[in-house]
Amino acid sequence: MKLGLQLGYWQAGPPEGVGELVAAAEEAGFDAIFTAEAWGSDAFTPLTWWGRETSTVRLGTSIVQMSGRSPASIAMHALTLDHLSGGRVVLGMGVSGPQVVEGWYGQPFSKPLARTREVVDIIRKVLAREAPVTNDGPHYPLPFTGAGSVGLGKPLKPIVHPLRPDIPIWLGAEGPKNVAQTAEIADGWIPIFYTPKSAGMYQPWLDKGFARPGARRTRADFEIAATCHLQIVSSAAEKKAVIDGMKGVVSLYMGGMGAAEANFHNQVFVRMGYEDLAAEVQKLYLAGEKDKATALIPDDLVDDMHIVGEPGEVKEKVAAWEETGVTTLMLSFHGADEIRKVAELLA
Repeated sequence: MKLGLQLGYWQAGPPEGVGELVAAAEEAGFDAIFTAEAWGSDAFTPLTWWGRETSTVRLGTSIVQMSGRSPASIAMHALTLDHLSGGRVVLGMGVSGPQVVEGWYGQPFSKPLARTREVVDIIRKVLAREAPVTNDGPHYPLPFTGAGSVGLGKPLKPIVHPLRPDIPIWLGAEGPKNVAQTAEIADGWIPIFYTPKSAGMYQPWLDKGFARPGARRTRADFEIAATCHLQIVSSAAEKKAVIDGMKGVVSLYMGGMGAAEANFHNQVFVRMGYEDLAAEVQKLYLAGEKDKATALIPDDLVDDMHIVGEPGEVKEKVAAWEETGVTTLMLSFHGADEIRKVAELLA
């Protein structure tokens, strides 16, 4: 199992000390660094900015929101950065949710699985550069001939020859159909809230995708890149404090990400067996009772979602994640010293 540094997306402003984190991760032998985006900072710019000082780590997006750019534009970003980095890009993408897609990007959210399939197909055509790129699908027709078209669209190939025609494409996916499609058409999967206890739930969904005719990968060469926070502590009291401090993020995703009618993250917790808890946390969170919602989050759930403990416990928990099939563990850290401590412990 490889280790990745998860930098995530920015909050109110650019985070401090990221350059030190990236340098420490590369020096410690981490496989990759990852950036994300929500509705503030984008994923590609920070990855390029901080990645320019690296030479060995892979540069991944976890994740790019597909509705924020046309498929050809996403392919151009990946193609360009892959050249600049010497072939180190991992293109992680996801559909996001209806509030962001329709409220922020002004794009329709309907039929997200079909849209994902078209996006991946177009990007692969761009990177293959075998012929002018066309697409007959209803979501991203190329050339465009719909309302407002002047009728002069021309199929094109990228001017730049891609360094790699097979840049790895990983997809963020949560539900059964999306996970199965990811196993069918992608090179890897970026799950959210994947844990050792919930891992078994996903295996039949993955197997369904691998079994489809024309599936791109098998379980043997398919990447699973799970995210968690890893922190080495010196006592049970310190561990308790860390877990308590992380409950607010769990309650945000369980109760505050999305509307009551459509919170896909909430549904992940439902599938994990927390249906009653997820409903109550969402009810409180959407009513503005964030502290009460956070107080309901149990220690065991946070402990399962992350790797926090004394050195021996951390090593055992890392091994448990690897045993579930995780090939890359994306880890968040507060400082470079933490990265060095983890690297030394797991070496």
